[in-house]
Amino acid sequence: MKLGEIVEKLSLDVKTGHHGLQKEVSGVYVSDLLSDVMANSKEGNVWITLQTHLNIVAVAGLKGLAGIIIVNNRQPEKEINDKADSEKVTIMTTSMPAFEVTGKLYQMLN
Repeated sequence: MKLGEIVEKLSLDVKTGHHGLQKEVSGVYVSDLLSDVMANSKEGNVWITLQTHLNIVAVAGLKGLAGIIIVNNRQPEKEINDKADSEKVTIMTTSMPAFEVTGKLYQMLN
């Protein structure tokens, strides 16, 4: 499934990296620990987190993630959005909690 389809079906708000909406999503990884995401996520995963600091962009780029979904209506600051755009990382936000987003993605991808 393409990232853009997920955005549409879950009504996600795309903050950065609109060009990345054509990426193929290989799975989902849910964690708020950057070291855990670096160690265990896979290329092409969508990362679900509540983190909004600058290091999420670096981790997503390092791992080749399809995008980042920030939950609980948290919003990245302009500095993070600018860095994500320059690094071609797609950041999306939602008011849903991680549990709800994860469950919906599980149903969509299986």
